[in-house]
Amino acid sequence: MSRTAPAETGAASPAAAPGAAPAGRPRLTVNVRQSGIYIAFALIVVLFAVLTGGDLLQPQNISNIIVQNSYILILAIGMILIIISGHIDLSVGSLVGVTGAIAAWLMVSHHVAWPVALLLTLVAGAAIGAWQGYWTAFFGIPSFIVTLAGMLLFRALTMTVLGNQGLGPFPDQVRTLSNGFTSGYFGNVGLGPLGGADLFSLLVGIVAVAGLAVSRWRTRTTRLGYGQTVDPVPVFLLKIVAAGALIMAVTVQLARFHNLPWVLVLLAVLVLAYSLLTGRSVFGRHVYAVGGNLQAAVLSGVRAKSVVFWLFVNMGVLSALAGIIFAGRLNQAGPTAGNTFELDAIAAAFIGGAAVQGGVGKVVGAITGGLIMGVINNGMSLMGAPSERVMLVKGLVLLAAVAFDVWTKRRSGSPLLR
Repeated sequence: MSRTAPAETGAASPAAAPGAAPAGRPRLTVNVRQSGIYIAFALIVVLFAVLTGGDLLQPQNISNIIVQNSYILILAIGMILIIISGHIDLSVGSLVGVTGAIAAWLMVSHHVAWPVALLLTLVAGAAIGAWQGYWTAFFGIPSFIVTLAGMLLFRALTMTVLGNQGLGPFPDQVRTLSNGFTSGYFGNVGLGPLGGADLFSLLVGIVAVAGLAVSRWRTRTTRLGYGQTVDPVPVFLLKIVAAGALIMAVTVQLARFHNLPWVLVLLAVLVLAYSLLTGRSVFGRHVYAVGGNLQAAVLSGVRAKSVVFWLFVNMGVLSALAGIIFAGRLNQAGPTAGNTFELDAIAAAFIGGAAVQGGVGKVVGAITGGLIMGVINNGMSLMGAPSERVMLVKGLVLLAAVAFDVWTKRRSGSPLLR
């Protein structure tokens, strides 16, 4: 994949056009590339809520969407980093299958204690990622070819370990991680016509909203200090209120059902950690630099090969985590586990705003893209749509997302698309 697209950092252009607002002064602008995905997500949710008569937004269904798509969202986090760096990974579905098989082989066949088995499975995922990272980063084989070979190799290994049958059941702790919910530590609280809701879940939602507001305010203050363009205060507050309202709405519905799913807690930790990694760390800046302009990054002292290598190691670990969760959800490891998961993860990244040429993308965007695919799957299932129609809609959504990416580049005058 080409690596000449500039990284999307949000910084103001060094050369201001005549009549432009002074640097650091808030302007009423809308970044279509960044905001479009969230607007599209909201519209899709509203559409399916109407078409399903409100069933989409029922507490149990919201919980189902999160639990059923958790492993795809985990894969999307790793995939967005791979794509930002200018590469691709076609093997993650097979990695989910083989790591799930390894976990089952350890826990079920050899009765290894589940914490040790999970740790060994994650180490195995890291080793597989290191294998692919070596051939891509240091040997110089294109990632498309390396991971295509990996897709076949690891699927064959899965079938070798499992044969043509599933292996289970898993320990209760593993199933709880995949399908379980947090306990009601503080009891329930009445919400009027909505009925009772878990108080602990509501408090977690409030803390999350407060943390989001503080983080966004600090980011805004930092950008103003560097003279970068920021949103006007009313627009900034509107975005915070909208995001906070969405978080609390989902939290209330989950608190009314079975509290917070453990996989949602895990996802929240991963999203926070990887958002900080990409936005606040030196390594994250290097990832964007490698994908934005490889030659310039190398000349600037970035160890590009090392960056790419560790991204594939990270992808292996996240694939192993997704494999454990998927196997725990089904309560067995199967020889076909993970089929087409790589396509869903790649689609989530591109729908979430990743650029085809690399150098652009956000973890939150990839999560949003994955949720869009999940809502489409769930909504059309509630409507009784046949599988071929679901695939048709998902394909059109992916095509529209990439077409939008190309269109925005042409509007911005990218020399690659003139």
